[in-house]
Amino acid sequence: MRKLTLSLTAVALVIGGTGFAVAQQGGNFGPAGGERGMARADANGDGQITLAEAKAQGDQRFARMDANGDGQLSQDDRVARIEARFAEADTNGDGEVSPAEMTAAREARAAERQARMFNRLDTDGSGGLSQAEMIAGREARAQRRGETRRGGRRGNPAMRMLRRADTNGDQIVTKAEFDARIEQRFSRVDTDGSGVITAAERETAQAKVKERRSQRRTS
Repeated sequence: MRKLTLSLTAVALVIGGTGFAVAQQGGNFGPAGGERGMARADANGDGQITLAEAKAQGDQRFARMDANGDGQLSQDDRVARIEARFAEADTNGDGEVSPAEMTAAREARAAERQARMFNRLDTDGSGGLSQAEMIAGREARAQRRGETRRGGRRGNPAMRMLRRADTNGDQIVTKAEFDARIEQRFSRVDTDGSGVITAAERETAQAKVKERRSQRRTS
C-alpha cells in the first residue's frame, strides 16, 4: 500500500497537487470542487453539468496529467515532468543548469502560478479583480487550509480520486479507469438519473458532505 501511495502521490505532484475530480463537495467539478471548478465544467454556462461536459473536462485534465503521453497515469509521468522541467531550465542545452538559469526558471514558475491564481480569482473574466472576488478568494483559501489541517493527506481530493480510480491495484490509472471514476461520482450526485447535475443536486450533495465532516469531527 505504501508503494501505491508513493506512486500516485507522484502523479498528483505532476499536476501541482491538483487532479480532476468529480467532487462530491457540492457535486462540482475541477481540481478540488467549488464553484470555480463548476464554472469550468459547465461549458455552455447554463448552470448545469452534463456527463458529456464532465468527461470533456476530464479529458483535458487527463491529458495534462499524462506527462509522457502514454495514455495512462503512473510514476513515469513524474519522471517525464522532471525531465521536461530540466529541459526548460537548461536554456542553452549544455546539460547543466546554471544559477542564472535556475533563477530564471524559478521566476517563470512564479509568474505561471500568479497567472493561474489571477485567473481563478477573476471569476467574471473581466481581466481585473474586484473587492468581492478578492474576498471570495481569501475565504476559499482559508477553507481549503482548514480542510487540509483536518484531513491531512487523506483530505486531498486528487489523491482520493487516483487511489480509487486504480481499481485493479496495479499502480497505474488508465483512461478507462479514470473515465469510470468520473461516471461513478457523477451518478452519485445526479440523484434523479437525468444525466444532468442541477444546482439543487449540487447543494444537496454539498450538504451531505458537510454533515459527514461534522460527524467525523464530533466522533
